[in-house]
Amino acid sequence: MALLPERLIRAARKLKRDSYILYLCCRDGRTPWYAKLFAICVAAYAFSPIDLIPDFIPVLGYLDDLILVPLGVLIAIRMVPKEVVQDCRARAEEEFRRTGKPKNWIAGGIIVVLWAAFAVWLIVFLSRLSF
Repeated sequence: MALLPERLIRAARKLKRDSYILYLCCRDGRTPWYAKLFAICVAAYAFSPIDLIPDFIPVLGYLDDLILVPLGVLIAIRMVPKEVVQDCRARAEEEFRRTGKPKNWIAGGIIVVLWAAFAVWLIVFLSRLSF
């Protein structure tokens, strides 16, 4: 008996491909600027090695992976013209066959900076409270 249902595994693979398709759409000149901006945010987050909500936090740690990324991908793909998505889908399939899933270390660094800024803000905020 498999640990994860086959349907869930297929959905995860599709999400990886769709995330990479968004990345390719962002680089395509036919994609409108607003779709590029939204798609860049979704793709960068999806390929980031670091999550906004760390996975070790019970329940909440997986909510971003289960809700935010698929929802963002769905919205972003609908913002991009269909012919662009079709072209990028073909390119993504070819690249996945050759190299596998790419990673975006720049997006990961940005998320680390955001978490560090939040931690500093939280420390300053808590230090000002009178107990």
